[in-house]
Amino acid sequence: MYVPQHFAETDIAVLHALIGTHPLGTWVSATEGGLVANHVPFLLDPSRGECGTLVAHVARANPIWQTFSTSVPSLVVFQGAQAYVSPSWYPSKRAHGKVVPTWNYVVVHAHGVPRAIDDRAWLRTHLETLVSTHEAPQPAPWRIADAPVDFIDGLLRLIVGIEIPIATLTGKWKVSQNRPEPDKLGVAAGLTARGDAPSAAMADHVRRHIPSSAEG
Repeated sequence: MYVPQHFAETDIAVLHALIGTHPLGTWVSATEGGLVANHVPFLLDPSRGECGTLVAHVARANPIWQTFSTSVPSLVVFQGAQAYVSPSWYPSKRAHGKVVPTWNYVVVHAHGVPRAIDDRAWLRTHLETLVSTHEAPQPAPWRIADAPVDFIDGLLRLIVGIEIPIATLTGKWKVSQNRPEPDKLGVAAGLTARGDAPSAAMADHVRRHIPSSAEG
């Protein structure tokens, strides 16, 4: 990924946080037949490895768990907030007109060599962690124990675990850092005026890169 220095995010806590809030990763693997992409919800174990370990599962019917490369690292892409940016929001448009549209986004790329885990006890623990993580905000969280035992046992036979120790973790926060302060304020205001959640999320990222004095 091309990352100009002013868009680079290197704080591992920030990168981990994005994975936690946007856990559906695009897992790109090299296989003998070429590159294969799968969209998989990952859990991050930050305690294992310098950059953490990604943990997931795939359907046993999905050939990727038998075909991914063990010599070429996989890439997992986690996409955060993103939004189109109109040049009409820049005060510099009125000053000199030398502006063009762009697209703001935040993204994390994780590289690592995967391994498949075909172990029922491991899978059960993984699923319980996955469910408890994503059910936590629910008023009445669903639990695996709520389903019949034989039903869950049958499903466990249909999946395979995946772990990807993260060898490198790269973050790109393209959030108008390269614009002058008045243009940043204009972008934040323009995004907020749209009134939708994705634009509001990006407006928040832009504001974090505006000195408090510039905001008044």
